Amino acid sequence: MSELRTPLTAWHEAHGAKMAPFAGWLMPIQYEGILAEHQHTRQHAGLFDICHMGEFLVEGAGADQALPQAVSHNLQTLAPGKCRYGFILNEAGGVLDDGIIYRFGPDSFMAVVNAACAAGDFATLRARLPQSVRLTDVSADTAKVDLQGPESLAVLEQALGEKFHDLGYFAFRKTQWQGEPLLVSRTGYTGELGYELYLPAARAVEFWEHLLTDARVKPVGLGARDTLRLEAGLPLYGHDLDAEHTPAEAGMGRMLTSAADYVGKIGAQTVRQVLTPLSLEGRRAARHGDALTLPDGTPVGQVTSGSFAPSLGHGIALAWVDASHVGAEHFVVHAAKTALPAVKADIPFYKAGTARQKLA
Repeated sequence: MSELRTPLTAWHEAHGAKMAPFAGWLMPIQYEGILAEHQHTRQHAGLFDICHMGEFLVEGAGADQALPQAVSHNLQTLAPGKCRYGFILNEAGGVLDDGIIYRFGPDSFMAVVNAACAAGDFATLRARLPQSVRLTDVSADTAKVDLQGPESLAVLEQALGEKFHDLGYFAFRKTQWQGEPLLVSRTGYTGELGYELYLPAARAVEFWEHLLTDARVKPVGLGARDTLRLEAGLPLYGHDLDAEHTPAEAGMGRMLTSAADYVGKIGAQTVRQVLTPLSLEGRRAARHGDALTLPDGTPVGQVTSGSFAPSLGHGIALAWVDASHVGAEHFVVHAAKTALPAVKADIPFYKAGTARQKLA
């Protein structure tokens, strides 16, 4: 079965991107190189093709009451023009997916979900919502590109001829570009100031090329997206989040503030393992699935994500650690043919990110 293609896939191929399958899609992994693209995003502005993500509209009378029963997001306190991160849980409190929900109005929302989970998420939400609430999959008609980096605001304002200094973190605004609807959301997945931009898929290539006319912007592949998000301590579904673990185990119990009796609410606070940040010496990287032990050889868990951190100059990782050993500070990662000493760290690993900075 061939991979799906985003509206920008042909552009990536024409411009020399290294392509590979990801979540059923053919996606750009890198252009000039992961390290260069990582550093450019940290210093200037990177442009990411995220058109593979899923977008669902949830609308109609009673949506504001029904949707909070289906997801963990605290929508009771979410005002129009704001968006919030949260989870779709199973009955036991395990994470079926994570994503962001946007509130357009009293009974009008958009859910943005991971590509690999989109079909399952749609079926789950349809089963949990009453038929009176409309659930529409607009993924195929929606392009999503992310503009990330400390210079992203200046680039965005110049590209659109509109000021966005007053747009707060996890807020969004509907505007237009060349007569087409454009949703500008100040969120991101890199730890830097950034914007997620939604527009009709048919205009994706023109918009992408328009943003790239600015010398401060370069295209960035999924390789650097992964190193950027890991340095920021942000989870990747299927690695650091999964149906066998709860949000509380992933260190996100503080987000479970909804008053609604949503599916999985009780189990979501269960903690059997703890997602633990690790720092490694040198450039060797831990990988997903590597075994984790104490220095004396006692098995305590496994690595979920690992990489060399370009901004820090050494390896970093996230790992599930059995709750009974959560107080341990020193570990050993059993990578291919070698043992890598690791120490417990704090997240974000990279602490100079601009994502939450106040804008004048």
